[in-house]
Amino acid sequence: QGQEKLSCNPKKENGTHVVLCELGNPMKAGARITVDMELSVSGLEDMGDAITFHLQLRSKNSPSPSDASVTVTVPVEAEAEMELRGNSLPATTVLPTSWQRVEGSQRLQDHGIKVEHVYELHNKGPGTVSGVTLSLAVPHLLGGHVLLYLLELGTEGGMNCSQHPALNPAQV
Repeated sequence: QGQEKLSCNPKKENGTHVVLCELGNPMKAGARITVDMELSVSGLEDMGDAITFHLQLRSKNSPSPSDASVTVTVPVEAEAEMELRGNSLPATTVLPTSWQRVEGSQRLQDHGIKVEHVYELHNKGPGTVSGVTLSLAVPHLLGGHVLLYLLELGTEGGMNCSQHPALNPAQV
């Protein structure tokens, strides 16, 4: 009829984590109770798709091997919000109308003005992430002509990167 907070104590028992909650002492014969529990469990990133709880009702007065028990499996859903940030240096580039690309040149300035694009993939949480793939498509050709001459591609922070086959084709 009334709501009461349970007194619960976590402990380790036979290598597993156990939470013991005192439901009532003494409890009247034939009493019926409903218990709603909210658990906060951390470190579930590598637990797979679900976590299993084994719940058992025990009486201190008459221990019995047939004490009621139930197994509850709860799906685990990791949540993390990713954000992609980008910047170009310089922010604006204007080519002179008379500028022409010099075919076959090994000089960088003959292929255009250097523009550096920097992208940062940021995890806003709350969970950690692994196995993330970022695919970045850069338009390097327009109407059969070179739009952007892709010179190099680099990463920081332990990331792996697969390079586009058209990266620095003139070996500038």
